[in-house]
Amino acid sequence: MAHGPAKGIGRWLFTTNHKDIGTLYLWFSFAMFLLGGFFAMVIRAELFQPGMQLIRPEFFNQMTTMHGVIMVFGAIMPAFVGLANWMIPLMIGAPDMALPRMNNLSFWILPFAFLTLASTLFMEGGAPNFGWTFYAPLSTKYAPESVNYFIFSMHIMGASSIMGSINIIATIMNMRAPGMTYMKMPLFVWTWLITAFLLVAVMPVLAGAVTMMLMDINFGTSFFDAAGGGDPVLFQHIFWFFGHPEVYIIILPAFGVVSAIIPAFSRKPLFGYASMVYATAAIAFLSFIVWAHHMFTVGMPIAGELYFMYATMLIAVPTGVKVFNWVTTMYKGALTFETPMLFCIAFVILFTFGGFTGLMLSVAAADIQYHDSYFVVAHFHYVMVAGAVFSGTAAVYYWLPKWCGKMYNETMGQVQFWIAFIGFNITFMPQHFLGLAGMPRRYADYGLQFADWNMVSSIGAFMYGAAQLLFLYNVIATIRNGKPVSDNKVWEGAEGLEWEVPTPAPYHTFATPPQIK
Repeated sequence: MAHGPAKGIGRWLFTTNHKDIGTLYLWFSFAMFLLGGFFAMVIRAELFQPGMQLIRPEFFNQMTTMHGVIMVFGAIMPAFVGLANWMIPLMIGAPDMALPRMNNLSFWILPFAFLTLASTLFMEGGAPNFGWTFYAPLSTKYAPESVNYFIFSMHIMGASSIMGSINIIATIMNMRAPGMTYMKMPLFVWTWLITAFLLVAVMPVLAGAVTMMLMDINFGTSFFDAAGGGDPVLFQHIFWFFGHPEVYIIILPAFGVVSAIIPAFSRKPLFGYASMVYATAAIAFLSFIVWAHHMFTVGMPIAGELYFMYATMLIAVPTGVKVFNWVTTMYKGALTFETPMLFCIAFVILFTFGGFTGLMLSVAAADIQYHDSYFVVAHFHYVMVAGAVFSGTAAVYYWLPKWCGKMYNETMGQVQFWIAFIGFNITFMPQHFLGLAGMPRRYADYGLQFADWNMVSSIGAFMYGAAQLLFLYNVIATIRNGKPVSDNKVWEGAEGLEWEVPTPAPYHTFATPPQIK
């Protein structure tokens, strides 16, 4: 880790070093991940049995809101921004990010945003209780007083995202090493370049939505109030025009991570580099024109339903290209199954499964049955947890030796993987069955017919939570007293295979396959 001239806390407060800022982002995101995870544990503990055991229904609703908002905006997004800060300058041969002081600011406003959000738990009326999608009029006419603080924190978080994105775009476009053309960039850099453009495009849309909420609540406007000539469905259109690209903002950097790790442990270059770049761009473009597939139940015209149904199905094509390319990269490779590779293989399997349930949800007629049931909860956790969190964990294991010069405990990493993998599937697989049987989401209580699968799901959730504590222990133990890694050796395979990166190529990507000794 690079050290600036400042010492102690000042070093972290005023640092403009991309590695230090990347580290800050990663630790902050993990703290938010544990906080959001704690809220999820409260939800699953209450749902362990039917009836009201631990908390009141109002508090249950607050937990669902806080869990969703903190996981999406506080854990997953800052984690990938942290990876971008650490790795993009190294991957493109840049000395630092293009706008280092703005980089510092974009991080330091985040803790204040989420401190403001978390403080709503202690306010009169409690935290926001309207879900992470904060649909009007529930979030405008019937919200607790704390909704104003919620809106303020969303604004700050959006400003942070826009600053970070501008920085990433400026760095990639202006600071690549001589000879590194766009089509020679590592895929992690490509996915982040496209993601950054997505963020700059959609964050102002979210800002507009929450500003209109603020006006409706405090200044007598009626953007979303039908009694004053407004339209509650307008809120859904604005929110999902932001919200659907947002889920791709979360998953595209994950694609970049997996595209770096799978070739390394397959000892082969990535199959179909150009098609991966074009597929990423196609996914980003299509993400803008499918937003109303979240709204099949609002009563849109048949033509609208058909358009959004077919456009949604179309996203499966470039996504499928990526999955086939990863599988083909592994085909006939000299595979070893260290922890990062295990997480990436799990990512490919589970993300593909989540994609198939997404195709089911894209069928407008069927979605009327699935909508707002636990089937949807299961679908997006297979995409976002198995997608973003598994790949983020893989990235930390893969790059941690590079970041701190020490090797993590491989056995502990593999144990953590299996607990997380099994716990994840025990948690979310039964939720498909619950949803198909008719259990609605965001309910604190449920009928006896749903009791067994809910109990199974809650047990899996606590398993998955325990795996994250093991991960935290492994990372801290590595940083404090891990075994030092040698300068040139990137990895020592489990089967004793040692391989080195050819000197001219950047560390994470190979112009030629690595030499196996």
